[in-house]
Amino acid sequence: MRWALVKVCLAVTAMVVVAFAVPLGLVIKEMARDRAFSDAERQAAMIGPTLSITTDRAELETAVLTTEPGAAGWMAVHVPASGEADSQAVEIGSRRATRKDLETVRESGRASITEVTGGSALLQPTALGSGGIAVVEVFVPEDEVSNGVATAWLVLAGVGIALIVGSVAVADRLGVRMVEPARRLAGAAHDLGEGRLGTRVPEEGPTELRSAAVAFNSMADQVVQLLANERELAADLSHRLRTPLTVLRLNAASLGEGPAAEQTRAAVEQLEREVDTIIRTAREQRPQTQGQGSGPGAGCDASEVIRERMDFWSALAEDEGREVRLAGVDRTVRIPVARPELAAALDALLGNVFRHTPEGTAFAVDVHHSGDAVIVLVSDAGGGIADPRAALARGGSGRGAAKGAVGSTGLGLDIVRRVAESTGGDVRIGRSVLGGTEVRIWIGLDGQRPQRRGHRVGRQRRGVARRSARLRFRSGAGPNL
Repeated sequence: MRWALVKVCLAVTAMVVVAFAVPLGLVIKEMARDRAFSDAERQAAMIGPTLSITTDRAELETAVLTTEPGAAGWMAVHVPASGEADSQAVEIGSRRATRKDLETVRESGRASITEVTGGSALLQPTALGSGGIAVVEVFVPEDEVSNGVATAWLVLAGVGIALIVGSVAVADRLGVRMVEPARRLAGAAHDLGEGRLGTRVPEEGPTELRSAAVAFNSMADQVVQLLANERELAADLSHRLRTPLTVLRLNAASLGEGPAAEQTRAAVEQLEREVDTIIRTAREQRPQTQGQGSGPGAGCDASEVIRERMDFWSALAEDEGREVRLAGVDRTVRIPVARPELAAALDALLGNVFRHTPEGTAFAVDVHHSGDAVIVLVSDAGGGIADPRAALARGGSGRGAAKGAVGSTGLGLDIVRRVAESTGGDVRIGRSVLGGTEVRIWIGLDGQRPQRRGHRVGRQRRGVARRSARLRFRSGAGPNL
């Protein structure tokens, strides 16, 4: 918009300057010509009184030399011979006009201007005392005809350029005044889309842009209010679960000892922790956007989490006769993803393998570190996914797109996708080397190199994890993709 306004003003001003400067320049040229020949006529008229009195050569030469053109050699006087027998024609000065032009002026009795070498000649007829007609010739050089024209044209050109530059400067300032508010509005809309909910636009500029800024700020306030209400609602709903959880905890305490009682109490404790996490997250006053919370303190060791979850699922894999392969987790790999989020994503994918592939189907988890990203591959030897694109869409697997799943909501892949996209990565589904499905999670890194640290799962914790995994899937409570 800014450059368009500048171009319009430039074109309009240039047209106005041309429309006025060109005719004015031609008028100045014509005025200079008229001035030069008017001066020549005045100089020629100064010889008239002398010619009316005498035609003596000496007196005429004296009269010619007293004029400026005569002193410069630019004046000539042509006196014809009288009717007397001893009279002769008198020629004073250098003749530049032709004889024919002189005779034409003498016969017509009117002044004339004729082109000669180096300029023009003014031929002025003058009556003599004897009744004849003498012709006074005044030479006007070309420089005299165009004297001052070039300077006037330069002045006009300078004025025209100054007008054009001034109009462009004014148009640029007006363009800035209109473009800057629009640019701020676009930047604020982008920031709001990125999740910076505190972004607001100064309500200034033209009337239309001020109205747009007011509408944008009102919309941003409503978005913040809606998100706050949503978070409060989630927190309230989660808080209501505390009462039934308290009942479950009391009932679990009365079960006594034994594996089943231990598993029930562990499940209740885990559920309480999840509810607490939901409440804390929902009541955050500043929601995180993409790229936030990606520092070392907010991330986790991907290798550690993957080993822990594989220990959890390996118990069920052993019961169903599945061959399991784990690779790439022998070193620390820090990623900008919170431990619960990565664990939930892995549980969703591994649970999908157990839910939608026959018993005995092998699966594998591979971790690759490429410097600026970590790639987690979860693959199996099952039947694959007929339409990976539909499976990636939220709820697409619920329509039978993902391995023909029945009763699937599609939230599992949605959880995985949110985890990847929160780091600038993505999720893709393809064919694995085992012959079935391969889900690739691309996790972007923040460029920081963490310190190496190890992890070791105790036998008692591993046993509890295996028993918990058997209990979850035998009861049909596995993750839902």
